[in-house]
Amino acid sequence: MPCETSPALKKAVFLDRDGTVNVEKNYLVDPAQLELIPGAAEAIASLKAAGFLVVVVTNQSGVARGYFGPESVHRLHDALQERLASRGARIDAFYLCPHHPTSGKGEYLRDCDCRKGKPGMLLQAARDLDIDLRASFMVGDKLADLEAGLAAGCRALMVRTGYGAAEAHRVPAGTPVFDDLPEAARHILEESV
Repeated sequence: MPCETSPALKKAVFLDRDGTVNVEKNYLVDPAQLELIPGAAEAIASLKAAGFLVVVVTNQSGVARGYFGPESVHRLHDALQERLASRGARIDAFYLCPHHPTSGKGEYLRDCDCRKGKPGMLLQAARDLDIDLRASFMVGDKLADLEAGLAAGCRALMVRTGYGAAEAHRVPAGTPVFDDLPEAARHILEESV
């Protein structure tokens, strides 16, 4: 009887959403206000062309605070996919944390494992999508993004868009910092050759 082998694990680039893929706007939920960071779609397309899964992992405390529901976040993600598709790019999966440990309401008030800087969303995506976390990257504009990526075993990269310019001085030693997602994607592609 032939021995079955497990499928090869995939490499991924995990992206924070607000401030990394799209322009940071407080509690963005209205698709009409969605604005991509220049070059983000092309960067995502280049990562996909190189064989990476591209996965968005986003804290959405607006859900926890009762400002909007998860369905509004999903509608925004649908709009983001449409914008990216019009430029030849796409996101493979979206993971969101709707919780907050102190400002949440009802079921959303909790100290969860999915809120970045914890690695829960990345670990779940790795299970769902057969991702090799050690061969993967996390790109974000906040220290919490980097902490989640490092805790999951990924290589972490900071971008100066969004909150990144203000947080860049807080990155762990040896963590690369780039002006934006296109520059970070170029680095990832060079590292992966």
